[in-house]
Amino acid sequence: TTPTPAFRAGEKTEDPVAMYLADIFVSASSLAGLPALSIPVGRSDGLPVGAQLIAPAFEEERMLAAAGALERVIPADGEVR
Repeated sequence: TTPTPAFRAGEKTEDPVAMYLADIFVSASSLAGLPALSIPVGRSDGLPVGAQLIAPAFEEERMLAAAGALERVIPADGEVR
């Protein structure tokens, strides 16, 4: 999950810092040992948008239940503004 909508294929390949910053939130939860996942929540200008869920340590079951509930009410192909 990134703080912005997905960038198009081939964009940002010339800027390694921009590519690193694009997924900075993913590495933080991994380094902390926290369970995390990303679910699709729609599209912006045709590009996918996701939401990241992070749970306390050893709370994977609760995180998965929350993700399932969100997937039932948020259309994955809807337009995000």
